[in-house]
Amino acid sequence: MGGSVSCCISTGESPKIYRREVELEECPITTAEDVSEDTGTYLQHISDRELPDELAQEANPSDHPRASTLFLNKSQTDVREKRKSNYLNHMSPGLLTKKYSSCSTIFIDDSTVSQPNLKSTIRCVALAIYYHIKNRDSNRSLDIFDEKKHPLSREKVPDDYSVIDPEHKLIYRFIRTLFSSAQLTAECAIVTLVYLERLLTYAEMDICPCNWKRIVLGAILLASKVWDDQAVWNVDYCQILKDITVEDMNEMERHFLELLQFNINVPASVYAKYYFDLRSLADDNNLSFPLEPLSNKRAQKLEAISRLCEDKYKDLSKSNMRRSVSADNLVGVKNSHAVLS
Repeated sequence: MGGSVSCCISTGESPKIYRREVELEECPITTAEDVSEDTGTYLQHISDRELPDELAQEANPSDHPRASTLFLNKSQTDVREKRKSNYLNHMSPGLLTKKYSSCSTIFIDDSTVSQPNLKSTIRCVALAIYYHIKNRDSNRSLDIFDEKKHPLSREKVPDDYSVIDPEHKLIYRFIRTLFSSAQLTAECAIVTLVYLERLLTYAEMDICPCNWKRIVLGAILLASKVWDDQAVWNVDYCQILKDITVEDMNEMERHFLELLQFNINVPASVYAKYYFDLRSLADDNNLSFPLEPLSNKRAQKLEAISRLCEDKYKDLSKSNMRRSVSADNLVGVKNSHAVLS
């Protein structure tokens, strides 16, 4: 039981056996014959043999925080070309729309990693999906996400639906309609992008003009159920998209989960990485997050919060401080006489 070789072997080569052979070639097991008598016998630890799987996990940006996000890599091509074109044509970047603080006015950004700005986050997520579609490697897709076979509306799907890439505004309007109707949060938009890239990596498929709507809908559906405490039911999405059926939504959700291998966990480090990469994407494409001037009321509120946190950490440090006698407390200490023998 548990052996990699059994007495019943099929004629076709199993992908699991091939994968096991590759792992054994990269991380060979050292036997007692390979070790000298001085060092003694050596038993390889199981973590050494699982090294290829760990490296594969690090290459997946939706699972590992150190791997670079896919959308940011795909957007860098256009960003470099735009900068090169502006440099060669001696074009100015235009009017500076970013606000800067001065002695009389201080601008603050209300969007944080714990409470992102909803409108700006949705716009950045739509831009990330736009770059996924524009700079895709191929048109690999599945029938469950094909809009021709599973239309979202009764309107006739045009013949060139799989050729023309959607614009950023079209993607933004589609996501904004779902989020505003279902009253979803900005955090859910970030988790949606994580699930979307995890689907593309696990299923080895591409998001293209023929499937982007259903992939985005499936990711939003799953993210809203995982993230929000009061999840939106599938029948509620059928009221937003009038012509889709509950059976179709259930089937798409089931296929989405199976393609994700039921891995719906989003670590905090991965979530933070996607948030800051979305902000980098916004800076590269002149999509600034809203800056509001600091008012007196807001300044007093921030000062009160700062004092509360300062008192909290001060009391915590006092409770954890190690009690010891210092030189200042040695005034009333009596010296004992030495006994000489």
